[in-house]
Amino acid sequence: MVEPRLKSVQCSSPAGLHRMAYKEWGDPANPDVLVCVHGVTRVADDFDALARAMSDRYRVVCPDVVGRGRSGRLRDPHLYVVPQYVADMVTLIARATANRDDGTVHWVGTSMGGLIGMILASLEGSPIRRLVLNDIGPVLDGATMARIGEYIGQDVRFASFEEGARFVKEVSSSFGPHSDEEWHKLASDVLVQEPGGAWVRHYDLGLAKPFAAITPERAGQDQAALWGAFDAIRCPTLLIRGELSDLLSRATAEEMTRRGPKPQLAEIPGVGHAPTLIHAHQIAIVRDFLLT
Repeated sequence: MVEPRLKSVQCSSPAGLHRMAYKEWGDPANPDVLVCVHGVTRVADDFDALARAMSDRYRVVCPDVVGRGRSGRLRDPHLYVVPQYVADMVTLIARATANRDDGTVHWVGTSMGGLIGMILASLEGSPIRRLVLNDIGPVLDGATMARIGEYIGQDVRFASFEEGARFVKEVSSSFGPHSDEEWHKLASDVLVQEPGGAWVRHYDLGLAKPFAAITPERAGQDQAALWGAFDAIRCPTLLIRGELSDLLSRATAEEMTRRGPKPQLAEIPGVGHAPTLIHAHQIAIVRDFLLT
């Protein structure tokens, strides 16, 4: 079975330096790189199934975005915002494409990872040549964002892994149907045991700070900026939407197909926010797009 290599790269923020961990799959000499970036409270391990499936064609690089998983934490939690994440990804891509003359990559981003990809793909001279946006767009519902921010900031502790796993399954029910084994992995990827024995979620609770600063006026400005970024994207793009998603509406998805890169739209039935890209039929959608 294909196994990943655990690596890290040093990045910088206005508050200092930090390490960003990542998993690398496939031939380390392969110049064709696929970068996969997770959602706001998830980790690189979310892409294990997709990475294994794509490692025959790509060197697959899956980071733990700063503040999550194996990566470092920022000294100033107000820096847990997309511009910082974009800067970190530029550093990561420079490392990952050192053996490629044009420094280009393909990109799969789930939720927050899609926002990072959207902004990076909109920039002049962007390294992204093919882009997959998994259940994310330029319109972010204010009530949903507030709900996410409240959830992120809860200092929830569990007496056992089983208790934590039940919590993860409950709050992640919108991921859609998964087997018991799959739910166990989805939980084990984001739970860590503290020295005292309690189980906690594997991220910095400071991630909630920027959400608390969002006002209706700020949300409107952000939305206009995101549409501007989306309209500037020129690379081939695939938009995946969970049929029951509360973060990416059908109306927004359809508008996206008429603007900017005019992405292909694939809707996953019976799934909300966000498709996990674990199951074969979801992986096939991504693979077919990236390799055509």
